[in-house]
Amino acid sequence: MMATVTRNLRRQDHRLRELVRSTGDVRHAIHRGVPRSTAHGWLKSPQTEVVTLAVSDMDVLRLQQELVTLRRRVAKLIAVLRLLVIWLKLSGFSLASTRIPDGPGKLTLMRAIEQSRAVLPLRVVLRVLRLSHSGYDSWKREKECGFDDLPSCPRTSPHQLTPDEVETIKKMVTSDDYRHVPTGTLALLALRLGKVFVSSSTWYRLIRSYGWRRPRKRIHPAKPKVGIRASRPNEIWHIDMTLIRLLDGSRAYLHAVIDNFSRRILA
Repeated sequence: MMATVTRNLRRQDHRLRELVRSTGDVRHAIHRGVPRSTAHGWLKSPQTEVVTLAVSDMDVLRLQQELVTLRRRVAKLIAVLRLLVIWLKLSGFSLASTRIPDGPGKLTLMRAIEQSRAVLPLRVVLRVLRLSHSGYDSWKREKECGFDDLPSCPRTSPHQLTPDEVETIKKMVTSDDYRHVPTGTLALLALRLGKVFVSSSTWYRLIRSYGWRRPRKRIHPAKPKVGIRASRPNEIWHIDMTLIRLLDGSRAYLHAVIDNFSRRILA
Protein backbone atom coordinates (compact mmCIF):
# COMPACT_ATOMS: atom_id res chain seq x y z
CA MET A 1 0.00 0.00 0.00
CA MET A 2 1.18 3.49 -0.80
CA ALA A 3 1.19 6.06 1.96
CA THR A 4 -0.79 9.22 1.32
CA VAL A 5 1.26 12.37 1.79
CA THR A 6 -0.67 15.48 2.82
CA ARG A 7 0.91 18.81 1.99
CA ASN A 8 0.01 21.87 4.01
CA LEU A 9 -0.13 24.89 1.68
CA ARG A 10 0.80 28.23 3.18
CA ARG A 11 -1.54 31.09 2.42
CA GLN A 12 0.10 34.48 2.25
CA ASP A 13 -1.52 37.77 3.13
CA HIS A 14 -3.32 39.34 0.17
CA ARG A 15 -1.97 42.78 1.12
CA LEU A 16 1.60 41.55 0.65
CA ARG A 17 0.64 40.14 -2.77
CA GLU A 18 -0.90 43.45 -3.82
CA LEU A 19 2.24 45.29 -2.65
CA VAL A 20 4.45 43.11 -4.85
CA ARG A 21 2.15 43.62 -7.85
CA SER A 22 1.92 47.39 -7.43
CA THR A 23 5.66 47.95 -6.97
CA GLY A 24 6.95 45.10 -9.12
CA ASP A 25 9.64 44.38 -6.49
CA VAL A 26 9.70 40.80 -5.21
CA ARG A 27 12.14 41.65 -2.42
CA HIS A 28 9.25 42.79 -0.21
CA ALA A 29 8.01 39.22 -0.19
CA ILE A 30 11.38 37.47 -0.12
CA HIS A 31 12.44 39.36 3.05
CA ARG A 32 9.31 38.03 4.78
CA GLY A 33 10.02 34.37 4.01
CA VAL A 34 8.09 34.00 0.74
CA PRO A 35 9.84 31.76 -1.83
CA ARG A 36 11.26 33.57 -4.82
CA SER A 37 9.26 31.44 -7.31
CA THR A 38 6.03 32.25 -5.47
CA ALA A 39 6.80 35.98 -5.49
CA HIS A 40 7.53 35.92 -9.25
CA GLY A 41 4.31 33.96 -9.80
CA TRP A 42 2.36 36.80 -8.17
CA LEU A 43 3.58 39.16 -10.87
CA LYS A 44 2.33 36.90 -13.67
CA SER A 45 -0.94 35.66 -12.15
CA PRO A 46 -4.15 37.67 -12.77
CA GLN A 47 -5.52 39.83 -10.03
CA THR A 48 -8.17 38.21 -7.83
CA GLU A 49 -10.87 39.98 -5.87
CA VAL A 50 -10.54 39.78 -2.08
CA VAL A 51 -13.41 40.58 0.27
CA THR A 52 -12.43 41.88 3.70
CA LEU A 53 -14.32 43.24 6.68
CA ALA A 54 -14.31 46.96 7.27
CA VAL A 55 -14.29 46.35 11.04
CA SER A 56 -10.83 44.80 10.96
CA ASP A 57 -9.25 48.22 11.28
CA MET A 58 -11.41 49.31 14.24
CA ASP A 59 -10.23 49.30 17.81
CA VAL A 60 -11.87 47.41 20.66
CA LEU A 61 -13.83 50.40 22.03
CA ARG A 62 -15.40 51.23 18.64
CA LEU A 63 -16.23 47.55 18.09
CA GLN A 64 -18.00 47.39 21.43
CA GLN A 65 -19.99 50.54 20.68
CA GLU A 66 -21.06 49.21 17.30
CA LEU A 67 -21.99 45.87 18.87
CA VAL A 68 -24.27 47.59 21.40
CA THR A 69 -25.90 49.65 18.62
CA LEU A 70 -26.50 46.58 16.48
CA ARG A 71 -27.97 44.66 19.39
CA ARG A 72 -30.46 47.44 20.05
CA ARG A 73 -31.42 47.56 16.38
CA VAL A 74 -31.87 43.79 16.22
CA ALA A 75 -34.01 43.85 19.37
CA LYS A 76 -36.29 46.52 17.84
CA LEU A 77 -36.61 44.57 14.59
CA ILE A 78 -37.45 41.36 16.44
CA ALA A 79 -40.13 43.19 18.46
CA VAL A 80 -41.70 44.70 15.35
CA LEU A 81 -41.58 41.37 13.51
CA ARG A 82 -43.18 39.58 16.48
CA LEU A 83 -46.05 42.08 16.52
CA LEU A 84 -46.60 41.75 12.78
CA VAL A 85 -46.61 37.95 12.90
CA ILE A 86 -49.10 37.87 15.80
CA TRP A 87 -51.33 40.39 14.02
CA LEU A 88 -51.32 38.30 10.83
CA LYS A 89 -52.22 35.15 12.75
CA LEU A 90 -55.09 36.82 14.62
CA SER A 91 -56.50 38.58 11.56
CA GLY A 92 -56.47 35.40 9.48
CA PHE A 93 -55.06 37.27 6.50
CA SER A 94 -53.42 35.12 3.87
CA LEU A 95 -52.01 36.05 0.49
CA ALA A 96 -52.88 32.57 -0.77
CA SER A 97 -56.63 33.37 -0.66
CA THR A 98 -56.35 37.07 -1.55
CA ARG A 99 -55.77 38.24 -5.10
CA ILE A 100 -53.42 41.18 -5.40
CA PRO A 101 -54.02 43.06 -8.67
CA ASP A 102 -51.17 43.47 -11.10
CA GLY A 103 -49.39 46.76 -10.71
CA PRO A 104 -46.73 48.57 -8.70
CA GLY A 105 -47.93 47.02 -5.44
CA LYS A 106 -47.25 43.45 -6.50
CA LEU A 107 -43.87 44.41 -8.00
CA THR A 108 -42.87 46.15 -4.75
CA LEU A 109 -43.84 43.07 -2.70
CA MET A 110 -41.87 40.75 -5.00
CA ARG A 111 -38.87 43.07 -4.83
CA ALA A 112 -39.04 42.99 -1.02
CA ILE A 113 -39.19 39.17 -1.07
CA GLU A 114 -36.10 38.98 -3.30
CA GLN A 115 -34.20 41.37 -1.00
CA SER A 116 -35.20 39.36 2.08
CA ARG A 117 -33.81 36.17 0.56
CA ALA A 118 -30.30 37.54 1.11
CA VAL A 119 -30.65 37.01 4.89
CA LEU A 120 -33.62 34.64 5.22
CA PRO A 121 -34.57 31.40 3.45
CA LEU A 122 -37.42 31.64 1.01
CA ARG A 123 -39.63 29.29 3.03
CA VAL A 124 -39.28 31.54 6.09
CA VAL A 125 -40.16 34.66 4.09
CA LEU A 126 -43.23 32.99 2.58
CA ARG A 127 -44.27 31.69 5.99
CA VAL A 128 -44.15 35.21 7.43
CA LEU A 129 -46.25 36.53 4.54
CA ARG A 130 -48.50 33.46 4.66
CA LEU A 131 -48.01 33.02 0.94
CA SER A 132 -47.86 29.59 -0.66
CA HIS A 133 -45.00 28.47 -2.88
CA SER A 134 -47.39 27.89 -5.79
CA GLY A 135 -48.73 31.44 -5.51
CA TYR A 136 -45.22 32.89 -5.44
CA ASP A 137 -44.21 30.81 -8.46
CA SER A 138 -47.26 32.03 -10.40
CA TRP A 139 -46.31 35.63 -9.56
CA LYS A 140 -42.81 35.04 -10.90
CA ARG A 141 -44.19 33.54 -14.12
CA GLU A 142 -46.47 36.55 -14.60
CA LYS A 143 -43.49 38.87 -14.05
CA GLU A 144 -41.34 36.98 -16.56
CA CYS A 145 -44.19 36.73 -19.05
CA GLY A 146 -44.35 40.39 -19.99
CA PHE A 147 -47.61 40.19 -22.00
CA ASP A 148 -49.60 43.40 -21.68
CA ASP A 149 -52.45 42.27 -23.95
CA LEU A 150 -53.40 39.18 -21.92
CA PRO A 151 -55.28 39.04 -18.58
CA SER A 152 -52.87 36.42 -17.20
CA CYS A 153 -49.68 34.76 -18.31
CA PRO A 154 -50.43 31.59 -20.31
CA ARG A 155 -48.70 28.32 -19.63
CA THR A 156 -45.69 27.83 -21.82
CA SER A 157 -45.69 24.87 -24.20
CA PRO A 158 -43.55 23.86 -27.19
CA HIS A 159 -46.47 24.52 -29.61
CA GLN A 160 -47.38 27.93 -28.18
CA LEU A 161 -47.34 30.87 -30.58
CA THR A 162 -44.71 33.51 -30.02
CA PRO A 163 -45.62 37.24 -29.86
CA ASP A 164 -43.94 37.76 -33.25
CA GLU A 165 -46.12 35.07 -34.87
CA VAL A 166 -49.28 36.59 -33.38
CA GLU A 167 -48.23 40.02 -34.65
CA THR A 168 -47.62 38.58 -38.14
CA ILE A 169 -51.10 37.03 -38.18
CA LYS A 170 -52.63 40.33 -37.06
CA LYS A 171 -50.89 42.28 -39.83
CA MET A 172 -52.07 39.84 -42.51
CA VAL A 173 -55.64 39.78 -41.19
CA THR A 174 -55.99 43.58 -40.97
CA SER A 175 -53.99 44.39 -44.11
CA ASP A 176 -55.70 45.93 -47.14
CA ASP A 177 -53.51 43.84 -49.45
CA TYR A 178 -55.26 40.61 -48.38
CA ARG A 179 -58.80 41.91 -47.95
CA HIS A 180 -60.03 39.86 -50.91
CA VAL A 181 -58.55 36.60 -49.51
CA PRO A 182 -60.76 34.50 -47.20
CA THR A 183 -59.39 33.67 -43.77
CA GLY A 184 -58.93 29.97 -44.48
CA THR A 185 -57.11 30.70 -47.74
CA LEU A 186 -55.07 33.36 -45.95
CA ALA A 187 -53.79 30.73 -43.51
CA LEU A 188 -52.67 28.55 -46.43
CA LEU A 189 -51.05 31.56 -48.09
CA ALA A 190 -49.06 32.38 -44.95
CA LEU A 191 -47.99 28.72 -44.81
CA ARG A 192 -46.77 28.79 -48.41
CA LEU A 193 -44.95 32.09 -47.92
CA GLY A 194 -43.19 30.66 -44.84
CA LYS A 195 -44.43 33.38 -42.50
CA VAL A 196 -46.56 31.44 -40.00
CA PHE A 197 -47.09 27.68 -39.78
CA VAL A 198 -50.53 27.71 -38.12
CA SER A 199 -53.79 25.98 -38.99
CA SER A 200 -56.83 27.94 -40.17
CA SER A 201 -58.76 27.07 -36.99
CA THR A 202 -56.10 28.88 -34.96
CA TRP A 203 -56.51 31.92 -37.20
CA TYR A 204 -60.27 31.97 -36.57
CA ARG A 205 -59.71 31.56 -32.81
CA LEU A 206 -57.23 34.46 -32.67
CA ILE A 207 -59.58 36.70 -34.69
CA ARG A 208 -62.43 35.98 -32.26
CA SER A 209 -60.35 36.37 -29.08
CA TYR A 210 -58.61 39.60 -30.14
CA GLY A 211 -61.56 41.08 -31.99
CA TRP A 212 -59.66 41.84 -35.19
CA ARG A 213 -61.73 43.34 -38.00
CA ARG A 214 -60.94 42.52 -41.61
CA PRO A 215 -61.20 45.42 -44.08
CA ARG A 216 -64.35 45.15 -46.20
CA LYS A 217 -63.89 47.56 -49.08
CA ARG A 218 -65.53 47.00 -52.47
CA ILE A 219 -63.14 46.24 -55.26
CA HIS A 220 -65.70 46.31 -58.09
CA PRO A 221 -67.90 49.38 -58.71
CA ALA A 222 -71.45 49.36 -57.44
CA LYS A 223 -74.00 47.91 -59.85
CA PRO A 224 -76.56 50.39 -61.24
CA LYS A 225 -80.02 50.05 -59.71
CA VAL A 226 -81.78 51.98 -62.51
CA GLY A 227 -82.53 49.86 -65.60
CA ILE A 228 -83.11 50.83 -69.22
CA ARG A 229 -85.20 53.95 -69.66
CA ALA A 230 -86.90 55.04 -72.88
CA SER A 231 -87.01 58.70 -73.89
CA ARG A 232 -90.36 58.58 -75.79
CA PRO A 233 -93.42 56.29 -76.13
CA ASN A 234 -93.17 53.10 -78.15
CA GLU A 235 -89.38 53.34 -78.22
CA ILE A 236 -88.80 50.24 -76.11
CA TRP A 237 -91.25 47.42 -75.34
CA HIS A 238 -90.58 44.59 -72.95
CA ILE A 239 -92.51 41.51 -71.85
CA ASP A 240 -93.28 40.76 -68.22
CA MET A 241 -94.30 37.24 -67.22
CA THR A 242 -96.43 36.32 -64.20
CA LEU A 243 -97.11 32.80 -62.88
CA ILE A 244 -100.67 32.09 -61.69
CA ARG A 245 -101.53 28.89 -59.78
CA LEU A 246 -105.08 27.66 -60.37
CA LEU A 247 -107.35 25.76 -57.95
CA ASP A 248 -106.92 22.44 -59.72
CA GLY A 249 -103.16 22.67 -59.26
CA SER A 250 -102.35 23.69 -62.78
CA ARG A 251 -100.32 26.74 -63.70
CA ALA A 252 -101.07 29.60 -66.06
CA TYR A 253 -98.50 31.99 -67.44
CA LEU A 254 -99.59 35.53 -68.14
CA HIS A 255 -97.41 37.51 -70.56
CA ALA A 256 -97.88 41.27 -70.75
CA VAL A 257 -96.34 43.60 -73.30
CA ILE A 258 -95.39 46.84 -71.50
CA ASP A 259 -94.30 50.16 -72.88
CA ASN A 260 -91.07 51.11 -71.17
CA PHE A 261 -91.76 54.87 -71.28
CA SER A 262 -95.36 54.98 -70.00
CA ARG A 263 -95.34 51.64 -68.11
CA ARG A 264 -98.71 50.73 -69.58
CA ILE A 265 -99.77 47.25 -70.70
CA LEU A 266 -100.21 47.25 -74.44
CA ALA A 267 -101.20 43.62 -74.95
